[in-house]
Amino acid sequence: MYRVAKASEYLVITGWGVRDIKLAKKAWVLPGQSCTVFDISPVNYTFEVQAMSAEKLPFILPAVFTIGPRVDDRESLHKYAKLISPHDKLSNHVNELVQGVIEGETRVLAASMTMEEVFKGTKEFKKEVFEKVQLELNQFGLLIYNANVKQLVDVRGHEYFSYLGQKTQQEAANQAKIDVAEAQMKGEIGAKEREGHTLQNKAKIDTETKIIATQRQGQGNKEELKVRAEVMVYETQRDAEVAAANAQLAKKKAGWTREAQVAEVEAAKAVALREAELQREVEKMNAQARTEKLKAEFLSKASVEYETKVQEANWELYRKQKEAEAALYEKMKDAEAQKASAEAGFFAKQQAADAELYTKRKEAEGLVALAHAQGEYLKTLLGALGDNYAALRDYMIIERGMYQQIAKTNAEAIRGLQPKISVWTTEGVSNSNGLGNSALKEVAGVYSTLPPLFKTVQEQTGMLPPSWMGSLAETNQPNGN
Repeated sequence: MYRVAKASEYLVITGWGVRDIKLAKKAWVLPGQSCTVFDISPVNYTFEVQAMSAEKLPFILPAVFTIGPRVDDRESLHKYAKLISPHDKLSNHVNELVQGVIEGETRVLAASMTMEEVFKGTKEFKKEVFEKVQLELNQFGLLIYNANVKQLVDVRGHEYFSYLGQKTQQEAANQAKIDVAEAQMKGEIGAKEREGHTLQNKAKIDTETKIIATQRQGQGNKEELKVRAEVMVYETQRDAEVAAANAQLAKKKAGWTREAQVAEVEAAKAVALREAELQREVEKMNAQARTEKLKAEFLSKASVEYETKVQEANWELYRKQKEAEAALYEKMKDAEAQKASAEAGFFAKQQAADAELYTKRKEAEGLVALAHAQGEYLKTLLGALGDNYAALRDYMIIERGMYQQIAKTNAEAIRGLQPKISVWTTEGVSNSNGLGNSALKEVAGVYSTLPPLFKTVQEQTGMLPPSWMGSLAETNQPNGN
């Protein structure tokens, strides 16, 4: 059948006539071929990657990747068709594959950077993650069309970003206070300058004095606020470090306590196991000693009797086995002889039947060929004689000598009968009576044939004519035989 893919789809054809796979937008699918359709539109994958910086600080990196097959490279499409297209692009298989690549590369890169570098260099961090992930996705024919990294988030139980945000907020608040103070200072200076210009030289010295005092007071307040903020940050960091150290110490103490308890239990169990093993060895040695003693006392006689009976039983079994084998061998030989004789008779009959069949078949083929030849011969003769059947019949009778054969057959038949042939004539009798050529000459001729006829019938059949027809005399013999 003829298959056509949609704008965002490709056809993958395998089977007869295709060495590996064939990609096409439209193609004929022949018998013996298989066709699969896969979609090349990109898909959004949302992940929350848990990573750890070089200072062993865990954090969560929320990210959204738009990934799809690389459509501008034929080799990448082949890889995607082989490895990914058999699965649904929204399936767990593809999701886990992409997530594994992204998490692995992100964790490796984050482990080589400090938290400050990750936080401040988000753009560079994102770029390096995308490059390394894309390098791994190339082997599957996938391309990152777009990727967005959201704000870094603390792992539950860790408040690094929270404290960092508080620090930033405090610094911003302090900077705002400083900016307000500076603005107030500038306003007061401007007012005083205008008053000084109004009062001219009279208020100049007072104004400069107040300005200097105000500046010094503002600088003092600024330094005081800065020191307080730094002290608070330092105290917060120290409290966090102390808490982390206490937690680590508590964990290590718990681990040490657990290991000590486990070691004590293992030692106690090992001692008990060793005592049990030693006790078992002792009992085993005692049992072996008792067994050897019993063997020495009772086993000798039993062994001799057992071996004797075993030998007798083996001999009887061997004798019966040989007798059975001999009988089986004779039956097998008789069966083989009968089988060979039957096969020989069957083969001879089969050969004779095949020979007779071959002979009959050849005779039939000869008769068919002769009939065809005779038919062609008769057809040619009939055409030469102008389709005159009577002429053809006469020709065949003459050509095959049927008249001669008929005459010969009649002669042979007469010869077998051994007939007596008598020949007579009445010419002398008619002339001697002086009848001449009168009408009575014919009557006299007919009458003169009767005595020879009666005589011939008598000689050949032994029958005499009736008395009313006359009798035969010895003197009335015909002239000639």
